Amino acid sequence: MKACLDALQRRLVQRPCPLHSSTTRRALYGKRHSFTNRSYASVAAADLQFGQPVHETHPHLLKPGELTPGIAALEYAQRRTKLAAKLPKNAVAILTAADVKYRSGAVFYEFHQESNFYYLTGFNEPEAVAVIGKSASGDDHIFHLFVRPKDPKAEQWEGSRSGAQAALDLFNADETGDVNDIEKLLSPIILDATEVHTDFQSKPPTGSSLAQFLSRSLPKAEGLAKLISKATLKPLNPTMNEIRNLKSDAEIANMRRAGQASGRAFTEAMRQKWTLEKDLAAFLDYKFKRHGCDTSAYVPVVAGGKNASQIHYVRNDDVLIDSELVLTDAGGEYGSYITDITRTWPISGTFSAPQRDLYNALLATQRTCVSLCRASASNSLDKLHEIAERSLRDSLSQLGFDMSGN
Repeated sequence: MKACLDALQRRLVQRPCPLHSSTTRRALYGKRHSFTNRSYASVAAADLQFGQPVHETHPHLLKPGELTPGIAALEYAQRRTKLAAKLPKNAVAILTAADVKYRSGAVFYEFHQESNFYYLTGFNEPEAVAVIGKSASGDDHIFHLFVRPKDPKAEQWEGSRSGAQAALDLFNADETGDVNDIEKLLSPIILDATEVHTDFQSKPPTGSSLAQFLSRSLPKAEGLAKLISKATLKPLNPTMNEIRNLKSDAEIANMRRAGQASGRAFTEAMRQKWTLEKDLAAFLDYKFKRHGCDTSAYVPVVAGGKNASQIHYVRNDDVLIDSELVLTDAGGEYGSYITDITRTWPISGTFSAPQRDLYNALLATQRTCVSLCRASASNSLDKLHEIAERSLRDSLSQLGFDMSGN
């Protein structure tokens, strides 16, 4: 593995600047198919438009060499190398981008990329397919990235697309193609593969040609289901979980940045007086972004009084009463890394005696568990859960609660 990564780094470091040069890479399979191969453009990236920020167009967001905030293009390549190392010879892994979700008619939700696809590609557009294929010799791999083509009319309506050339130049794909031709592009890859590792599942069509291709489940199988029906299928998610389990220094830095920004927003919220749940929710969303996060990580829970007894109370439309507590479960997201913070505090700013007793019981349990979150403690998440449950039961019993039941 180390030799493969070292070779990859040398190859990327020695590669000329992709937006001002020309090069090609040999096929890793016995024959090439009708893909677009690397042929670099001569136009500066700052003069082009892409479907997501790049350093040349958004230097205030990305440093040189970064493909996404905090994560370099080299790290994405290393991730693909790690995945390929776990695949059998001549096997392929297929991942699909998330599709646009619609709220009503043409009104869409904020786009959020499929996690594993984004982890391996850094590509943040819908209607795309990534294929990582291990060579027959087992000592190299090839990265296909099939994307939407550039379309000035469509881009004027819905925003810029990166296009096939950027798939090669920016995202370091070895081969690319128009995702609208996905069946023709995938067929030879799947037919040549010994195994297909994917987590494809049928979903109702949502409108795009790619979504329809992926989700057709008619009596006569069509789409991706038809292509992979005769292949030897393996689940990809277990392998991805193993790869993603150990975080890199860059990932930890992103997580820390998201955590610091989110924690600062919570602290500022606690210093103010709130009378409506929705106002507190809006304040946190603003502060997450104001302190550097890209967006909120999820729909927050802002639950005053008895509303906190509902695990996922997200209406956030009630009044906040001085004598009660407010439970807030929210967090910011930075570079696809999220925070998940839950805090409870008195709406009036002062705990009553019973509120303080319960708060201290929870605080003691939390501090115990946090102190055990270290490698030397050798605790699993299940073990930490058991410790937390036992600590809470003991504390509540000491406060006079009947803990004899389940």
